[in-house]
Amino acid sequence: MRSLTISSNNGFIDLMKIKVAARHISYRTLFHTILILAFLLPFVFILTALVTLEGVDKCSSFDCLGRRLGPRLLGRDDSGRLVKDFYKILNQVNTEEIPDGVKLPDSFNQLVSEMKNSQYDAKTFALMLRAMMEKLEREIREAKFSELMNKHFAASSIPKGLYCLSLRLTDEYSSNAHARRQLPSPELLPVLSNNSYHHFVLSTDNILAASVVVTSAVQSSLKPEKIVFHIITDKKTYAGMHAWFALNPVSPAIVEVKGVHQFDWLTRENVPVLDAVENHYSIRNYYHGNHIAGANLSDTTPRTFASKLQARSPKYISLLNHLRIYLPELFPNLDKVVFLDDDVVIQHDLSPLWEIDLRGKVNGAVETCKGEDEWVMSKHFRNYFNFSHPLIAKHLDPDECAWAYGMNVFDLCAWRKTNIRETYHYWLKENLKSNLTMWKLGTLPPALIAFKGLIHPIDQSWHMLGLGYQSKTIVENVKRAAVIHYNGQSKPWLQIGFEHLRPFWTKYVNYSNDFVRNCHILEL
Repeated sequence: MRSLTISSNNGFIDLMKIKVAARHISYRTLFHTILILAFLLPFVFILTALVTLEGVDKCSSFDCLGRRLGPRLLGRDDSGRLVKDFYKILNQVNTEEIPDGVKLPDSFNQLVSEMKNSQYDAKTFALMLRAMMEKLEREIREAKFSELMNKHFAASSIPKGLYCLSLRLTDEYSSNAHARRQLPSPELLPVLSNNSYHHFVLSTDNILAASVVVTSAVQSSLKPEKIVFHIITDKKTYAGMHAWFALNPVSPAIVEVKGVHQFDWLTRENVPVLDAVENHYSIRNYYHGNHIAGANLSDTTPRTFASKLQARSPKYISLLNHLRIYLPELFPNLDKVVFLDDDVVIQHDLSPLWEIDLRGKVNGAVETCKGEDEWVMSKHFRNYFNFSHPLIAKHLDPDECAWAYGMNVFDLCAWRKTNIRETYHYWLKENLKSNLTMWKLGTLPPALIAFKGLIHPIDQSWHMLGLGYQSKTIVENVKRAAVIHYNGQSKPWLQIGFEHLRPFWTKYVNYSNDFVRNCHILEL
């Protein structure tokens, strides 16, 4: 300001002039300027307060404040630049190593608290967040593997109630003559080899499961008087199994109970491989040993690990699980049978199965390479065999469709004209020689080879699979299936069974039976 001149007339200000440099500003202009500033300053104050409250880091300089206020005052959105900066920081953090020994917060709230107290910059915050997420992923993965191991042990064990049932029935067999009565009665013995009847074969050591299979088949049949069940069990379970069906007849159906020790044909000479399977140390160690030792869990997905655990179920080295390959020899007078697993439930009449023309094939089975459920019905040979093994790669096609055990129609007349048993034994021996490197999963792989070219596909509605491992099974589809199969670890008689699928099985359990009640086998 170079000079200030004020002139007055009669005590009143007449003129005010401010001379700045070489320009003059009138009083009217100055008044309007002050008026505009008075109008804008409150908004500037409010905007400054909002920016300060929203900010994470301190902004103490006018330069910083200008960078933050400028775009807002000019009406520009600066969020795009902030997002780009954020992505840039994330990319940097993603490629950097997390420092060893860094102390991580236990929760997100603790992280935010430390961020405020320690004044983390954006990069440090992102690095800590990444370390926390990776730690959480490791803990979740470890917990998942632990869950799978616990589930495997639960599936391999015998529930206390079922063990009690077997013991009480065995005791009843020894003390009650009625529990020892001949099955079937002498006048019905000719029916056991009469091919005009519908013959079912069931191989199991689970008494309660066997009762559900038989009861569901009889109650669902339109011709129960035509049903004959041949139940095969092991020596330790024979007395209890016989006592159950002697005390709980399912007339008009006929039930025969036999132990493996009662078949003259089942000798070590006829089944040498199975004797080796049950007694070979490395085989027993594989199925009964430490299932974690030697496993590289870091390179294994939980789903793959679950499949490997299922393949190591001790039932796969049980003679009962291999008996189906000897059906023509065990039942020399029968022409056609339906073989059932003990974890199935029959919901519709199965009489039409005996009318299916297998067209010279041996095994009527449901194929498992196509269907609505892509997880359950997506099995090819590659899912069961190790095609890096030269013998497997030479003889098998990885894209060949697999089929299911559990409900099979066997033409025993056609079977007796083949070398299925010899092929089965050959491949079992080769797998033993290779230290189980050709396949891992139980009895189905050698059967896939032995029955190769001898399978007649039947409609999928006859046999629905996966109720023991597919929790997302659609209930409406279950209701429509003729036979539902709880294959997998989550059996309906175990606590790990799926709640929404268990009622299809428990509806056939007689919970009013004295033995069932005394063993506290309650509806789960």
